Amino acid sequence: MSRDSFPFDPREDDASIDRTQIRPTGFPRAQLPCERGSWNDLESDRLARHSLKPENEDRPRAYELGRRTFLLRESEVQAIADLGTFRVVAADDLARCAYSGDATRMEREIRHLHEQGIVVDRTLPTYGRNSLRVVGLTKLGKRLLRNANLLADSQAVYHGIVRPREAKHDAGLYRLFHAEAARIENAGGRPLRVILDYELSRHLNRELERLGERRNDPYEIATLAERHGLAVVDGKIPLPDMRIEYQTADLDLRQINLELATRHYRPRGVAEKAKAGFTLYSLREDAPRLRRILDEQELTARIFAL
Repeated sequence: MSRDSFPFDPREDDASIDRTQIRPTGFPRAQLPCERGSWNDLESDRLARHSLKPENEDRPRAYELGRRTFLLRESEVQAIADLGTFRVVAADDLARCAYSGDATRMEREIRHLHEQGIVVDRTLPTYGRNSLRVVGLTKLGKRLLRNANLLADSQAVYHGIVRPREAKHDAGLYRLFHAEAARIENAGGRPLRVILDYELSRHLNRELERLGERRNDPYEIATLAERHGLAVVDGKIPLPDMRIEYQTADLDLRQINLELATRHYRPRGVAEKAKAGFTLYSLREDAPRLRRILDEQELTARIFAL
């Protein structure tokens, strides 16, 4: 289904989001199609890139949380950092992107993390008789990630699988990130931060609440959208599924708004996202229908297939 535009109704903060001080380690170096996945070396220069360490060289390290000690390999730490950033990841994509396609190793390590209460591993129904296995952090896993200072200060951290009906769509954002990050890196840039729609909506709602009676003023809405790098379309502020903030080869700071559209998007919803200037991605099997919708509405936006 298509995501709604920004709802002009304040809501409570998402308790599963944590923005406390967390040290940068960088982002996965994306190599299409997720040929290798790696976070920066936790023991060296945080900007240094490396491939997944061989298992016999990846010695467990102790991480303390309260009275508990967790012995984790670097690959396991990288996996929980991915899960905390993207909230929910398809198990197949985690194996492909974070474990260089080594599903056997991923299964062994996810089982280890699950036994310690760090991750949740669920198989959810999608459409018809289809299902999707997804992995996310538990609240304990989020606390461990925060306590160990493993992500950038400004990076939101999530736990739990809160939208099971949208699991396939939400899990696809991890794959979308790797696709767009590869484009950024191939141009000499470097991803710095991921912002999901949860966080954008949260900030917009806070500011809208402060507007009080001016919340429906078109000028105020336009100003609010511009301040957050968004656009007004038909009186509403469409939100992207994901924003990536990145550094260019010239060391300029940029951002790109991304939408993962599916065959279930209504034509109006697809058009709205295109008019908002989002970079559109879709699963390969959904791309032809979405391109037809754009053609019928004489919109020139491009659809990138995952």
